[in-house]
Amino acid sequence: MISFRLLLQQGCIVLKRFWGLFLMSVLFPLAAGVQPVWALSGLDGTTSHNFVADAVSQVAPAVVRIDTERTVQRQPFEPTLIDPLLRDLLGEPGIGPERERGQGSGVVIDDQGLVLTNAHVVERVDAVSVTLADGDQHDGSVVGTDPVTDLALVRLDGGTRPEAAPLGDSDALEVGDWAIALGTPYGLERTVTLGIVSSLHRNISSLGFSDKRLDLIQTDAAINPGNSGGPLVNGRGEVIGINTLVRSGPGAGLGFAIPINLARHVSEQLLTSGEVVHPYLGVQLVPLTARIAREHNRDPNSLVELPERFGALVQSVLPDSPAERAGLRRGDLVIAAAETSVSDPQTLLKQVDQAEIGVPFSLRIMRNGQEMSLSVNPAALPGLS
Repeated sequence: MISFRLLLQQGCIVLKRFWGLFLMSVLFPLAAGVQPVWALSGLDGTTSHNFVADAVSQVAPAVVRIDTERTVQRQPFEPTLIDPLLRDLLGEPGIGPERERGQGSGVVIDDQGLVLTNAHVVERVDAVSVTLADGDQHDGSVVGTDPVTDLALVRLDGGTRPEAAPLGDSDALEVGDWAIALGTPYGLERTVTLGIVSSLHRNISSLGFSDKRLDLIQTDAAINPGNSGGPLVNGRGEVIGINTLVRSGPGAGLGFAIPINLARHVSEQLLTSGEVVHPYLGVQLVPLTARIAREHNRDPNSLVELPERFGALVQSVLPDSPAERAGLRRGDLVIAAAETSVSDPQTLLKQVDQAEIGVPFSLRIMRNGQEMSLSVNPAALPGLS
């Protein structure tokens, strides 16, 4: 059995050695002219800013709040359906237009006072007011909107114009990069949230929007109502996206932004012509894989046999569309477009977006187990003007 005196002696030896090491770790850096880590914070309470503050300082002066007004026609109640007691209490229902107010965010992208924002922020509005970061207010005019990409361009009318925000390269993003969202959620100006890029190339159709053509940046940086149209910024203080929507309900906490490279391209077209022309073929597509095809082919009631390979399967063809005129049919599997292999509908849509209106566009398809080539003349997507 070890005696208490022996334990005490050993404890004192260990304490002396620890105290000697501690003094050396502190005094040696001081003798060499180096401050220990805890001294960097400063005894007077001053600290250096982190990269988030530095990044925000480069973009924040270009972030604006956008207030809108539009006229909406009130739907009158059928008088015969209103309870007489309610009519006595509330009076006769009013008939006529009402003024509806909305709010969003935007970012100045050039020195001429052009503001990039979401189309849903300024669509069908009668008046636009833009509040700059310093509180100065300007009237704004809508240069153009593109509902397909949910982007719009607003011009500041008169007054001093803030310096444009630096634009980055969204194609250089990687999952895990820092993402900083700026805007005016719920009308609270100069709000900043921090997160990372959670995913890239998130197709908007997977979020329930079949009338849009977008591959989005997914982020866990908080994006709330009023953030729409504000910038998503990387760690270097460059705009990499335009905030557009947030997932609500179960799984909330996921935000989505439009890549700045696409936004730059769309804004150039809006500035030139006031609209963006999107080529279309007129087909509804679903992804096909070898596994899905095998399961389908095992069904004795299936009407057609599908090729067991990847591609974009034509589910339906719109009447009087470029696809119908070219001879595409339901059940055709598109495996190549413009000499590019097609493994899913998104790949085909990207090729269509790069096509020219009226210029023959080559498709390679599988039909009844045979490969064949078709030529389609894309037309302008109707119903946008």
